[in-house]
Amino acid sequence: MSRRVLVTGASGFVGRGLIEQALTQWPLRAAVRRPTQDLPEGVELAPIAGLGPDTDWTAAVAEVGVVVHAAARVHVMGDRAADPLAEFRQTNVQGTLRLAEQAAAAGVKRFIYLSSIKVNGESTEAGRPFQADTPPAPVDPYGVSKHEAEDGLYALAAKTGMELTIIRPPLVYGPGVKANFHAMMRWLHRGVPLPLGAIDNRRSLVARGNLVDLILRCLEHPAAANQLFLVSDGEDLSTTDLLRRMGRALNRPARLLPVPPAVLKLGGTLLGRAAVFERLCGSLQVDSSKARELLGWVPPLTVDEGLRLAAEDFLRHAG
Repeated sequence: MSRRVLVTGASGFVGRGLIEQALTQWPLRAAVRRPTQDLPEGVELAPIAGLGPDTDWTAAVAEVGVVVHAAARVHVMGDRAADPLAEFRQTNVQGTLRLAEQAAAAGVKRFIYLSSIKVNGESTEAGRPFQADTPPAPVDPYGVSKHEAEDGLYALAAKTGMELTIIRPPLVYGPGVKANFHAMMRWLHRGVPLPLGAIDNRRSLVARGNLVDLILRCLEHPAAANQLFLVSDGEDLSTTDLLRRMGRALNRPARLLPVPPAVLKLGGTLLGRAAVFERLCGSLQVDSSKARELLGWVPPLTVDEGLRLAAEDFLRHAG
């Protein structure tokens, strides 16, 4: 089997981290829309038109042993597409299956699909985490599209014999993280008072370094074939605790006001931001014991180490 690994989404947050960490161990090929994209020296570039139902992957998958598919149309708050589910399906379902079909035809041995915990749902009861065998219950169009892609990949793998590994991460953070996590660091760094000092929820996160480490383990571990893994750091935090520990990593005291969650929920509802309230105050826990037991995987980073790396990168660019 060829040891060459094709990475899609190589310029993205997770893909870039994977490229940087795997480059010394594996011959890498990155699927990119623009050949000028800034990737480390030594990575072979494979230009593609995009992730869609008509993309030609023939050259990209030639002489490749493993595909790591990290590219996707990602979830965004307040999606303004006229038909969000149709948009997600075109990229995340049809585009993914087009790649997988051509990979199987080219003789690729293993296809690693970076899915999402949103396939399982949006929340859990505290102390009752999602597990690898928890029935899927996606809520939003992004989660539905990821679930449909998984189903299509299972069918293709059964038909072709190509090995399939699916990984569902929760929120991923680390150096260069954007969106809400970056906004949280910016608020803490500026000393903005936040009404989040009395949240007693539990949420699982995964440091990018831990997620990348699991992907690397899945590249060739025999037991990873045809398996589904949930992944997390292994320590679940309340929103309040996360903010305090992130503040320490930034060397800034978190200025948290103990506003009761019921008041926050009312405010979120009145402002039309109920989903934001749920992410801040609800629980979403993930049990990653299957990866630990089946693959002997141990997250190399603790939560505090992961937060420190994210904070150091933030401070470098903030200054």
